[in-house]
Amino acid sequence: MKLAIVYSSISGNTEELARIIMEQFKQKGLDISCYRVEDFPLHSLLTFDGLLIGTYTWGDGEVPLEMVPLQAQLESGSWEHLVTGVFGTGDSFYPKFCGAVNAFRDSLKERTNLAVTLKVELLPQDVDMGRIATFVERIIERMSVPA
Repeated sequence: MKLAIVYSSISGNTEELARIIMEQFKQKGLDISCYRVEDFPLHSLLTFDGLLIGTYTWGDGEVPLEMVPLQAQLESGSWEHLVTGVFGTGDSFYPKFCGAVNAFRDSLKERTNLAVTLKVELLPQDVDMGRIATFVERIIERMSVPA
């Protein structure tokens, strides 16, 4: 199983969440790479079995501009072989809490093997660790099921 985390972070919260998720996969001995979205080679999508997308939410619940090319690539075809998960951080003060997570979720469930989503309030805290562990386990479970 070869996994990639591709994320965008403006405040550092989503970057920290990506780091925690990556460490949990590494502790389980899985082959995982982590990329800022600007550094991810879109042409390499076919080389991964799993893709975890981490995003903050911009404006009124929108996907950040730097994430749009990845979203467009995933919407341009069918990726049934690709197990996906979406995670993000946000502030529940805003009406569309983690709206970009929802946008990716809605797009991915039609085109990929979407396993799980995770929304975290601001910076990940100890109280979030159980939910993060569940996120990781659901990805592993989905990837373990033969296609």
